[in-house]
Amino acid sequence: MLFNNAGIGYFAAVEESDETEIRRVMETNLFGLAAVTNAVLPGMRARRSGVILNVSSIGGVRAFPSVGWYNASKFAVEGLSEALAQEVAPLGIKVVIIEPSGFSTDWAGSSAAEVEPHRAIEDYDQTAGARRRTFRDSAGKEVGDPRRAAAAIVDVAHDPQPPLRLPLGRYAYGGLLEKLDMVRADVAAHEAVSRGADRDTP
Repeated sequence: MLFNNAGIGYFAAVEESDETEIRRVMETNLFGLAAVTNAVLPGMRARRSGVILNVSSIGGVRAFPSVGWYNASKFAVEGLSEALAQEVAPLGIKVVIIEPSGFSTDWAGSSAAEVEPHRAIEDYDQTAGARRRTFRDSAGKEVGDPRRAAAAIVDVAHDPQPPLRLPLGRYAYGGLLEKLDMVRADVAAHEAVSRGADRDTP
């Protein structure tokens, strides 16, 4: 079993973001996960068995102001994990994407790459700035219970038929379904335009 849990947060509007911090987030959250996965896959392939649990986030399914680059890293984890799951399924290897919401850990505290952006822009104070303050103020007080999350992860790791996705926390579960509903409503409004982009076929 592989549990890819390493990750850091970063709080800044997209325009406020520092390239060094952006790259640090992507190196840790995406490339670090990929490197560890590639290190263990040869052994799993040889045994024709294994479980890879990749920690994404509800932020890997839907985005929020002030964490655009964190979202980008976790959206990438989702895509990588979906493709990997299809590649390794015939080899007896399973992939589970863990999608937590807010848990009382240090994610929004000192483990964040930078709590404050290097250059705050006043125009984003009521969007990214407000959300950044909320994240900071709630650090360690989130409703998610890390012990219950750990128990759920252990259980799904031993499930003979695990789901591809496991949202953890009420907000993660509801937020994921809400995102699906929002996408459906958004694209349905322009269905004719979308379908009309193909060549005419018999």
